[in-house]
Amino acid sequence: MELRVLRYFLTVAKEQSFTKAAEQLHITQPTLSRQLAALEEELGTVLFNRGGRNVTLTDEGILLKRRALEIIDLEDKIREEFKESQVVDGTITIGCGEFAAVELLAQICERYRAKYPMVQIRVHTGTADTIYEMMNKGLVDIGLYMEPVNLEGLDYIRFPESDHWVVGMRPDDPLAEKSYITKEDLLPLPLILPERSGVQSELANWFGKDFAKLNIAFTSNLGTNAAILAMQGLGYPISIEGAGRYWRSDLLVQKKLYPEITASTVIAWRRNIPYAQAVLKFIDEINAFQA
Repeated sequence: MELRVLRYFLTVAKEQSFTKAAEQLHITQPTLSRQLAALEEELGTVLFNRGGRNVTLTDEGILLKRRALEIIDLEDKIREEFKESQVVDGTITIGCGEFAAVELLAQICERYRAKYPMVQIRVHTGTADTIYEMMNKGLVDIGLYMEPVNLEGLDYIRFPESDHWVVGMRPDDPLAEKSYITKEDLLPLPLILPERSGVQSELANWFGKDFAKLNIAFTSNLGTNAAILAMQGLGYPISIEGAGRYWRSDLLVQKKLYPEITASTVIAWRRNIPYAQAVLKFIDEINAFQA
């Protein structure tokens, strides 16, 4: 009794049709019929009720199906165990912006590196548009995006409300004494907004009709550059909190917007792509992190 023939048997049992099963298995129907007839002869019993529109299992066929599923499951586990025993190496490229959710990414990387220390992880920082383009070109394996972002063709895990919108300013600025910042505080000030139009739309919703009144002095695609402009007194960057919590508070402080705005982040990878073993293991770690 061959495992291959047991898989043939299970496919016919699932499809209830020799024709459909043969198409799925990419073999001819006569070949499939001969293989399963030989299986019946080997076992000395009839496995299928072949009358009527659909092929159904006999009582003996139902028993074999139960045992065949156990055998196939065991084979899969054996293969997986031997895969796990092999050394996983190579390189993974992760693209991301300056998000608070990078802390979650770091936790995933920590768990992954403990299991697969031979794998090198490259982190490329850029805007969502840049990372998305690099992913489509195969230059990035895993992308961490702040929403809104186009998720068509991607598998992903969402980190809801993983970041907050804030305003940056020098610690000697009068606004630094406030607990939070309102749109009325910002209307007369020179502002530094994120470059992405989709992200600006989020702010437009928050400002409402007053968005058209804003004094947008700069746009910036990365928060660090906007922070440098702010330290020079050139404007007030409105952005997600991101990596700003790691800045020196004697150089720049952040205050949350009120009413509060939060941003969700997704960690994503292309769907139905033949990835290297190192990347597949990383995707497994992502899904395990959320389980």
